[in-house]
Amino acid sequence: MREVPNSDGMTPHELFTKNHETLKKEAEDSMKGTASSCTVVGALIVTMMFAAAFTVPGGNNGNTGAPMFITKKLFMVFIISDTLSLVSSTTSVIIFLGILTSRYAEDDFPKNLPTRMMIGLSTLFISIGTMMIAFSSALIIMLDKEYSWAVIPSIFAASIPVASFIWLQFSLLIDVICYFGSYVSAYEFLII
Repeated sequence: MREVPNSDGMTPHELFTKNHETLKKEAEDSMKGTASSCTVVGALIVTMMFAAAFTVPGGNNGNTGAPMFITKKLFMVFIISDTLSLVSSTTSVIIFLGILTSRYAEDDFPKNLPTRMMIGLSTLFISIGTMMIAFSSALIIMLDKEYSWAVIPSIFAASIPVASFIWLQFSLLIDVICYFGSYVSAYEFLII
């Protein structure tokens, strides 16, 4: 019955495609808008984390070139979180660029584009979280015990824009995960 034309001479697939052209265009615009704004955020994080890796807290020893605080345990937390943030934000930028350059064919919408959006948003959230860990550890390393009272308010203030971004975009990630989960369940049901 999939190939049987209706009274207008259209197969079910052709009729579906014709009736959903507007929805496809809206979905394409939405994907492009989200991907382009997330690409900007990811690129900013890549830039900051790359610079932070080479301008480490406390600077470098003039004689050896080694970081001044390399013996502190928090310095390793800084380096690891900076690296994770750099890698995950670079990954998110690449994924979002893949979304922007997608052909947006009808077959891409059920699986390829939602999968890319899930991976892109997830890696962007990981990069934001690890960026905050790097910032917090650098702040704790840099401030003497005399100024330790300023650490918690500073970390809290720096977390406000990050939390607002996650709050605004997290619902999109949940929607994509729920959609993808229902799509996979429906697909598995059709196969069985």
